[in-house]
Amino acid sequence: MMTLSLIGIGCGDPGQLTRAAIGAINTADLILIPRKGAAKSDLADLRRTICTDVLISGTTRIAEFDLPVRDAGEADYHKGVDDWHDAVAATWSRTIADHLGPGGKVALLIWGDPSLYDSSLRIARRLNPLPEIEVVPGITSIQALCAAHALPLNDIGEPFLVTTGRRLREGGWPEGVDTVVVMLDGGTAFQSLDPEGLQIWWGAYLGMADQIILSGALTEVGPRIVAARQDARERNGWIMDSYILKRRP
Repeated sequence: MMTLSLIGIGCGDPGQLTRAAIGAINTADLILIPRKGAAKSDLADLRRTICTDVLISGTTRIAEFDLPVRDAGEADYHKGVDDWHDAVAATWSRTIADHLGPGGKVALLIWGDPSLYDSSLRIARRLNPLPEIEVVPGITSIQALCAAHALPLNDIGEPFLVTTGRRLREGGWPEGVDTVVVMLDGGTAFQSLDPEGLQIWWGAYLGMADQIILSGALTEVGPRIVAARQDARERNGWIMDSYILKRRP
């Protein structure tokens, strides 16, 4: 029976690899590296660098594949994601069959962590035949963001909410919390909020050489983040960022 290992590799700094991650990489028969197009070649390069740095097994093979692109024009968001996951699972299956066969151990190096705002586990459960799934946790972008700002995420005895830019833009500030973590924001959803009384801690390319962080009152820092984000996206061809908002009385 095939085993599929989803290995969290942190947010860009190879020093964030755990000993468990290094061990799992070295026991793999096949490592899959997704290519997301020239605009996100940094992520494939990161995975290649990690394999070069930590692989001591002479028998592990590496196979690269082009990741299908989600149809952003699909009116039904959930259907669009569902169809995309089917396409990714089919691509994984073809690549594994081409390079490994029915048995052995396959590894995917997951940027961040396989269990937090990552769809690898959902996609893995669509493979046929269904493999035995192993998860090796890694440093998440939330951990990396808090560490970059030396910020405790929660206030004493208070909850926080993790959400997406789309949900924040469509639903406004969530009820019952004063701290919100925003991920997967394709734009700058914080601009849809009344900035008065809000503090923001923002970071892009966390853990990578191009890391950018900004923080302060949203009324003052918001326009700087918008400008920095646009400049970085034009320079690199892509951007992955997240931020924390806190509402102060």
